[in-house]
Amino acid sequence: MAETTPSAAMISRLLRPRSVAVVGASDKPGALGASVIGNLDRNGFAGEVYPINPNRETIGARKCFPSVDALPEGVDVAVLAIPQPAVLDAVRGLAARKVGAAIIFASGFAEGGPEGLAQQAEIARIAHEAGMVIEGPNCLGMVNHVNGVPLTFVETACSAPAGRRAVGVVSQSGAMAAVLCTTLMARELAISYSISTGNEAASGVEDYVDWLVDDPETHVIAMIVEQFRAPRRFLAAAKRAHTAGKQIVLLHPGKSSAARESAATHTGAMAGDYLLMRAKVERAGVVFAETLEELGDIAEILLRCPPLAGTDIAVLGESGAFKALTLDLAEELDLPLAVLDDGNAPALRAALPPFVPVSNPLDITAQGLSQPVIYTHCLTALFDDARVGGVVAGIIQGDPVTSTIKVPAILAALEGRDRAKPLVFCGLDEGAEIPAHFIASLRAAGVPWFPTSERAFRAFARLVTLFRRDLTDNSPPPQAVAGLAEAKGVVPEYAAKALLAPLGIPFPQGQFAASADEALAAADAVGYPVAMKAQAAALGHKSDAGGVILNLADGAAVREAWTRIHGNVSAYDAALVLDGVLIEKMGKRGMEMIVGARNDPEWGPVVLAGFGGVTAEILKDVCLLTPDLSEAAIAAELLKLKSAALLTGYRGSPALDIAALAKLIAAVSAVLLAEPRLRELDLNPVILHPVGEGVVALDALMLVD
Repeated sequence: MAETTPSAAMISRLLRPRSVAVVGASDKPGALGASVIGNLDRNGFAGEVYPINPNRETIGARKCFPSVDALPEGVDVAVLAIPQPAVLDAVRGLAARKVGAAIIFASGFAEGGPEGLAQQAEIARIAHEAGMVIEGPNCLGMVNHVNGVPLTFVETACSAPAGRRAVGVVSQSGAMAAVLCTTLMARELAISYSISTGNEAASGVEDYVDWLVDDPETHVIAMIVEQFRAPRRFLAAAKRAHTAGKQIVLLHPGKSSAARESAATHTGAMAGDYLLMRAKVERAGVVFAETLEELGDIAEILLRCPPLAGTDIAVLGESGAFKALTLDLAEELDLPLAVLDDGNAPALRAALPPFVPVSNPLDITAQGLSQPVIYTHCLTALFDDARVGGVVAGIIQGDPVTSTIKVPAILAALEGRDRAKPLVFCGLDEGAEIPAHFIASLRAAGVPWFPTSERAFRAFARLVTLFRRDLTDNSPPPQAVAGLAEAKGVVPEYAAKALLAPLGIPFPQGQFAASADEALAAADAVGYPVAMKAQAAALGHKSDAGGVILNLADGAAVREAWTRIHGNVSAYDAALVLDGVLIEKMGKRGMEMIVGARNDPEWGPVVLAGFGGVTAEILKDVCLLTPDLSEAAIAAELLKLKSAALLTGYRGSPALDIAALAKLIAAVSAVLLAEPRLRELDLNPVILHPVGEGVVALDALMLVD
């Protein structure tokens, strides 16, 4: 996509048009142009419609224009329902007639090879010079449900929100946009706009999200995006949405794709595109969905229900086995359950028969069939309990008779009260015959109906993750690196440490040596035992080349190591010439961690931290952190690592100095924020010692643009 950003007024002409031209208009059933005009007519579009077809004088009751050149000036939108070879000339003609926007259905542009890519670039150039928005090419068009304007070839019946909370759908895939909208409408949810962006020649998802943030009819934004083409603009739009109280839910295929590799650092190899994108986007307040089904589920809870009142969920059930299954799933999803028992939940205790203990999940047994008021009283107690952030009712629906006993009792708990927390109704017996009017009644009462409980728990887990997230910007003051202006390309360890040490990043005591005599003098200065490490910009991973020798006890050992280390490196790569060696004092053993940093050209700065050493890329027990986190938030993220138990005193070992590691990470963040030329920084291993004893970075490598 080209760099020029469409204004809100330009996007409004596309999404709220008062006049539409259809290039390639037809009355032949199945033709794209016929489908567009049919959609407009069926949905009562009150604006002007200009059919364009050189072979027809009229289409229906409308005059047909022979070409784009015959259009009056200033039409809001032109829909191009024509083959790919004719598109470029049509766009030129539309620009000359000052048309506000164009929707291009045809494929065969950027995805079709160099010629198509060049044509798409030319379309973008023309559009930007003319101040025209292009939706597509290779898209399904858009549907404005608010005003009844379906500019798509998919047969569409618009349904205005009519005061209901509504979701705006933004998707690069037209097919998936249509699928999602079908799913949402089948659940009787309101849609404000559905926008398919396709190849994004001259407008992208970030433009439409930015517009929807200010749209009063849109309350939730559901997105399907395979690639963000303007990441920083999207992050800005997402932060605006969060501030405005509009939640974005994102499905982003591509998690399994290979990460972009870097020859220089572990960090470059491990901070793959998807993980980096996700860290940044979540930090902007976006909720991730893992599946298309989950995208719809999360959007439904956000639309129908009040926001979560807290992180802890309560579960109302009717089966001991369901209780056990729920406990297993909650642990897997890291979904916290409120702690409820006979001693701390008097209202719940009073609602239950004496033989039913208070617990969470709650198993009311089959007693509800003979005493359906139990459902009412239990839900009322859970709604009134300040410790409960949301409620899931896992119900055996059975048959219409059983549903007639249970559902009205559940609905009774909602009557005459303003709920301050969400309730989701889940059928445990998918496929059970539950009367449709009960599902409709639940939905009308603001209660989503899901055919399985697992879907509700997964959706709640995503929302709880967001609820827990502190999005406050706690960026440290930027710390510039004195002398970095002279650096270029890979900066070897000895030079990197010299640049970073003044900024408070702890390294072992050491000296660079360019000769054997200098190495001996350096060892005498720092004190034995010492380590010797080969130094060269081209030697990224020294241990692979036999370029690290430890525990040198005296001068003779240092001289022998000088010869051996040069021989090892020469055998590894005869063309590699060392700058010299780094002599460092040996330190205490500790837990090997990794701290890395990356200034991504698209997404900006991110820090990687986790368990390190030579196996860092194998284990990949790391997290990606944005540089605006406080030291307390950094420490909290470290405690979410898979092997975090090793940091807190595993099997009698001492607890490690997580606070010192968080402080080092914050220092790296400060450097990253100040130095956009610093492409990558790798500190590996970072030795983490017991509480109070700090950390020390044994190795350092920098990549500078």
